[in-house]
Amino acid sequence: MDIPGLVEITTYEDLREVVPAPLAHAADKNRKELHELDKQWLAASPFCLIATSAADGSCDVSPKGDPAGFTKVLDDTTIAIPERAGNRRIDGFQNILTNPHVGLIFLIPGRGETLRINGRARIVREAPFFDEMVVKGNRPQLALLVEIEEIFHHCSKAFLRSRVWKPETWEPDAVPSRAKLAKALDRPNDDLATLEQYYGPKYEEGIYSVKY
Repeated sequence: MDIPGLVEITTYEDLREVVPAPLAHAADKNRKELHELDKQWLAASPFCLIATSAADGSCDVSPKGDPAGFTKVLDDTTIAIPERAGNRRIDGFQNILTNPHVGLIFLIPGRGETLRINGRARIVREAPFFDEMVVKGNRPQLALLVEIEEIFHHCSKAFLRSRVWKPETWEPDAVPSRAKLAKALDRPNDDLATLEQYYGPKYEEGIYSVKY
């Protein structure tokens, strides 16, 4: 795409002309092991984002969520994240099969900071700790085992700018409903009334009854 006036940055030196070197406390904050405070954060977090990329460079970011504390700390350098049944695309898992490097961001609702973990992942189909990951009778069929290589806390600037935790700024009806989006984009042959019923209250009621 040709954009008149566009100035692209293509080297590290060019990038540093715009963004100065980080202050020491920011540059040196990454660690290789979980601190007790990191474990407390994981115990309070009900949601994370998992970024992956395949050997060919194609990328994916997948949201994962369960009751707070769903991420299991196995030791100071290893965590496990249960996988619940979803749309069966397994985009991130496919990437991990060819490139095990992952980036994770753990959120706590209402908190602007995030906990970031980078490491190497393995897909596990059975382990003793699966029994500790049961939610509403649902035992995961898969889990992601992550060996930590880097961990640090990220500041709240993005959340403050976006005001994402400010209910007075929320506009959930600013875009069409999930049923209407599905009708227009994913499931054009399905009846809208059927989709609205599918994505209605019963959708949440059944999220732990589904298996692959």
